[in-house]
Amino acid sequence: MRTAVVIGTGLIGTSAALALAARGIRVHLADHDPSRARTAAARGAGTEEPPEGPVDLAIVAVPPAYVAATLADAMRGGIARGYLDVASVKGGPKRELEAMGLDLSGYIGTHPMSGKERSGPLAATADLFEGRPWVLTPTRDTDTEVLNLALELVALCRAVPVVMDADAHDRAVALVSHTPQLVSSMVAARLADADETAVRLCGQGIRDVTRIAASDPRMWVEILSANPGPVADVLAGVAADLGETVRALRSLQSADEDKRRDGATGVEDVLRRGNAGRARVPGKHGGGPVAYETVAVLLSDQPGELARIFADAGRAGVNIEDVRIEHATGQQAGLIQLMVEPASAPVLAAALRERGWALRQ
Repeated sequence: MRTAVVIGTGLIGTSAALALAARGIRVHLADHDPSRARTAAARGAGTEEPPEGPVDLAIVAVPPAYVAATLADAMRGGIARGYLDVASVKGGPKRELEAMGLDLSGYIGTHPMSGKERSGPLAATADLFEGRPWVLTPTRDTDTEVLNLALELVALCRAVPVVMDADAHDRAVALVSHTPQLVSSMVAARLADADETAVRLCGQGIRDVTRIAASDPRMWVEILSANPGPVADVLAGVAADLGETVRALRSLQSADEDKRRDGATGVEDVLRRGNAGRARVPGKHGGGPVAYETVAVLLSDQPGELARIFADAGRAGVNIEDVRIEHATGQQAGLIQLMVEPASAPVLAAALRERGWALRQ
């Protein structure tokens, strides 16, 4: 691949353009809003100038509702040797293109499984896709050259290719992406009218659950409008669990011992099923889940403290597998939780104490 055109310079399109431009690909940028294309170009993602002839690959990065029409215009204009989109749903656009009677041998649907709470070209980064799955949904009609161009794009963005059927992909993202967004938003919505005293008690748990609730509602309406059935199916299961859990909690309020026992069993059941589901979430680098030991250290909110503790861990020969920071309410301090291999935990704890760090048991 030597040339590409990116149609749609939001977060995903601009990030892909930045990655390609950084690796020597000449990228042409197009957007219905010229100011967004100018912003992306100013960030080094490519040029606003249209290509003089067909490019190697056209990347359509527009909202799902506009994917088919945008692709159809590009394909009819013959602007590229191969065409792909990066929308978060795959079945609908493919069926729309088929209904238009287009030759789909030059097209492949794709979806990079990466993003941020912020959108737009200013939020884009060249490393957005590094190490992340990038789903490809080829059909029997997909030309081998187009599949290879898509694989080259994934490689240039340093992502990990995953081949799936389009409808299977849509059911999967309904479960692992679209439903979590709605559930996060529903939990966060409880905070909107909550008493200020209650909100001040927010800790890391509520921050974890509501992080993605900061996402752009308009963008998510577009995504969910393109995949409503599979999302509704998953939410129906969640709703059933919620109903059973509410009944179990009400039983725990009963004066009847048998009802309380049944209530406790119901609550424990949903918690244990949650344990089982969480255990299936892939671990580091997409491998199997790993149980890490946590070394908790009190940390002052001063420049250089994080660098110092990581350097001390490095001197102890311990690799930090994951990290979490919990900020103290009303104080310039917090708690950093360093996740390490179980055998490394006592080594790290001893080394940090020796270097004057205050550990919390």
